[in-house]
Amino acid sequence: MSPAIPVTPPRRPAWQRVLWLMAGGTSLLLGIAGIFLPLLPTTPFVLLAAACFSRGSTRCEAWLLGHPRFGPMVRDWRQHRAVPLRAKQLALVMMAIGSVTAAFTLPRLQWLPAVCCAAVAWWLWHLPTRETLPQPQDEGASSSGNSGKV
Repeated sequence: MSPAIPVTPPRRPAWQRVLWLMAGGTSLLLGIAGIFLPLLPTTPFVLLAAACFSRGSTRCEAWLLGHPRFGPMVRDWRQHRAVPLRAKQLALVMMAIGSVTAAFTLPRLQWLPAVCCAAVAWWLWHLPTRETLPQPQDEGASSSGNSGKV
């Protein structure tokens, strides 16, 4: 059998790459703002930024995958379609706080942030959680803890 040849996607026109790069940068900025602003969830925006960067800039995508905070989240998403439980919990709490705050401070459409946050929360909560994924078993270890030698 012949070795697998890596498939490279076709190169996009420059104008498309620029649009994807701008969309990825905007999504990443919104995700970073979501760390500090309760109505913006960080995780979905970072995942969207990774998807945009994969189409627009391999350098930006590699940077995001190698980032100490955002990289593990994106890699887990790509490998397992899973989000860390802590990220889910924090996003839900922050969106709830932001929705309540918006309900008391916005002059009109006080319900709109809550509806948007509820939709994102529903989607996020129904995603698999990284901690509940089956972990690979170490086949070299026995269940009793010894190797059978006396």
